[in-house]
Amino acid sequence: MSTLTEPITVNVLTGFLGAGKTSLLNRLLRLPRLAGTAVIINEFGEVGLDHLLVETMDDDIVLLKSGCICCTIRGDLKDALLSLLERSRRGELPSFSRVAVETTGIADPAPIVATLSADPMLRHHFRIGNIVTVVDVPNGLSNLSAYPEALRQVAVADRLVISKTDLAQGDAEAALHARLSAINPTAEILPFSEDLRPDDAIFLHDVHDLAARGSEVARWLHAASSGGHHHHPHDVNSHRDIRAFVLTTDQPLHWPRFALWLSMLLNRHGERVLRLKGLLAIEGNDSPVVIQGVQHLIHKPVHLQRWPDGVSGTRIVVIARGLDEKSVQRSFSIFNGLRYEDNIDDEVTSA
Repeated sequence: MSTLTEPITVNVLTGFLGAGKTSLLNRLLRLPRLAGTAVIINEFGEVGLDHLLVETMDDDIVLLKSGCICCTIRGDLKDALLSLLERSRRGELPSFSRVAVETTGIADPAPIVATLSADPMLRHHFRIGNIVTVVDVPNGLSNLSAYPEALRQVAVADRLVISKTDLAQGDAEAALHARLSAINPTAEILPFSEDLRPDDAIFLHDVHDLAARGSEVARWLHAASSGGHHHHPHDVNSHRDIRAFVLTTDQPLHWPRFALWLSMLLNRHGERVLRLKGLLAIEGNDSPVVIQGVQHLIHKPVHLQRWPDGVSGTRIVVIARGLDEKSVQRSFSIFNGLRYEDNIDDEVTSA
């Protein structure tokens, strides 16, 4: 059981209806290093864990054969998490060292991230881990074209799992991979099928793991520099209004000025900024600073010891919905060249 000084990691598992979230979760829970995981599943979701249940503990909580706790949400997420924690401390439930939240197929995972990040009580006991989105080969492309929820699930992900690859015909898997890369160039994309054993790294290699941060950021930068943020010709209309772009500058940023620009941008357009990940060069710092956030929320900045790719300079990947790239680029450039007494409010808030 984690102590108060070691917050419990909460991973979010999402994906559209029928994508295979529960199948992936079941397989992950059988892996030794994921023993002691508490699972929270929305009551309107496709639970599909009946063959694992051995004991009903009350109306909300059941115990899985793996030793994991499954809590079917009937109240809100905060109540479910704190109830699990308190009952474990009283010895009424087995201790757990990780939580996996499986959302419904039509859920936007951003509110879950917001709850974990914004609530002071939850922040004291829990930390958000990576967001894993499952997209299946047979229906993934059509769902992305038809349902905004499916697009948002892909856009906010840290890791994308392509499921049912054993059912892929022709170049269907490659086409889906290309679409996912275009929507979210920073996410790691992994295959999954009945013939493939899932890697526990899907959950265990957290985006907030300082030991893995350098390699994580290097992947973001590679995605940005390889042109993954540009729309493919056959994807012109299928992304609707979700797109990814990169903000860059070789000039070190003045931290208070940048922080103010970012806070103003998110205050005005936070609902449109689905994901933001960046490597910053800050005045007075030889090493880079990593930032990342979802919508209105920005996680605590992390300092790295060295530049992951050996190249200094600020690079920020933005995945946004209905936000004009040129306006954001302009406000970012102008603001970071202004003095404090200059009027920048209209430039930023009109972006």
